Amino acid sequence: LDSLLQEMSDDENDPREALLKAHRKEKKDLQGQIQGLKKAATDKKKKKELSETIANLEKALTEKHKRELEDFDSNLVTTNGTSEKPEVDVAGLTNGSAEGVEEEDEDAPLGPMPMKSGFTKVSKAQKRRDKKAAKEKERREEIEKQEEINKTGPRVLEQQAIKQKLTDKSLQLKEIASDGDCMFAGLVHQLDLLSIQSSVSQLRADTEKELSSNPDEYMPFLSNSNTGDPMSSEEYAVYCDKMKNTPAWGGQIELTVLSKVLKKPIKVIQGTGPDIDIGEGLEGPPLTLTYHRHLHNLGEHYNSVLPS
Repeated sequence: LDSLLQEMSDDENDPREALLKAHRKEKKDLQGQIQGLKKAATDKKKKKELSETIANLEKALTEKHKRELEDFDSNLVTTNGTSEKPEVDVAGLTNGSAEGVEEEDEDAPLGPMPMKSGFTKVSKAQKRRDKKAAKEKERREEIEKQEEINKTGPRVLEQQAIKQKLTDKSLQLKEIASDGDCMFAGLVHQLDLLSIQSSVSQLRADTEKELSSNPDEYMPFLSNSNTGDPMSSEEYAVYCDKMKNTPAWGGQIELTVLSKVLKKPIKVIQGTGPDIDIGEGLEGPPLTLTYHRHLHNLGEHYNSVLPS
C-alpha cells in the first residue's frame, strides 16, 4: 500500500480518486480474464465450475478493494487528525455496469490469473463424494417418509380390517403366491381342506368349458378392457382361451362359474364393504377367500384362509 500511495503522490488528481481509478482498472482486467475463461468453457460441467471460480475471484477483489480503502482512510485520519471519510460505493467497483468502469471488451487479451488466498478449489473426487452423500441422504429421507405413510396407508388399513374380520370368524390368513393364478390356487387350497383334490389347471379348464358352453349367461357382464364396449363373440372366445391357457387373472365372473361347477358356495372377505357370498343356495360350508385391493403394487390379489 505504501508503494501505491507513493505512486499516487505524483498523480494530478486527488489521492483517493487515484486509488479508485486503480481499483476500476483491476476490475476491468478481471472482467477481461473472466471473458476469456467463459470462451474456453465448452461443456455444462466446466461452465458450472467456472461460475464458482468467477464468484470467488470477484469476491476476493471486492474484499481487497475494501481493505485498501479502509487502510487509506485510516492513514488519512492519522495525517489530518480528522475522522471524516468520503463515501464510496465499494460494491459498485465490482459491478461491470458501475459508473467509471468501461464496457467489457471480450477480445481483450487474457492476463495472468492471480491466486487469491482463501479460495480452495474442490477436487472432482470430493464433488463426487458430496453428490453421492446428498443422494444417500435423499434416499433415506424418502424411505422414512414412505414408512410413515405406510403406517396409515390403504394397504395397512385394509390388512387390519381383514385380519379383524378373520379373527371374528376364528380364521387366519393363508398366503397365496401373487402370480396371476391366486384366485384358482386359493380355491385349490380350500378344496384340499375338504379333502377334495384339484389343481389350478383343472379349475381353469372347468372355467373355460362353462364359459364357452354358456356365452349368453356370462358375456353380457364382460367388456373390452381398452374401449369399455361390450365384448364381441370373437373377443369372448379369446377371453375364454386365455382363462384356460394363460395365468390370466380371475375375478367375480370366474368365481360365479366355479361355484356352479363345484356345486359349492364361495365367500369372499374384503377389507372394505360386506363379504361377498356366491352360490348362496348351495349346501355345505363355503370356500372362503380374502380379497386384497392394495396388498401388491401389481393389482388385486386373493388369499386363502385357515381355521385359527
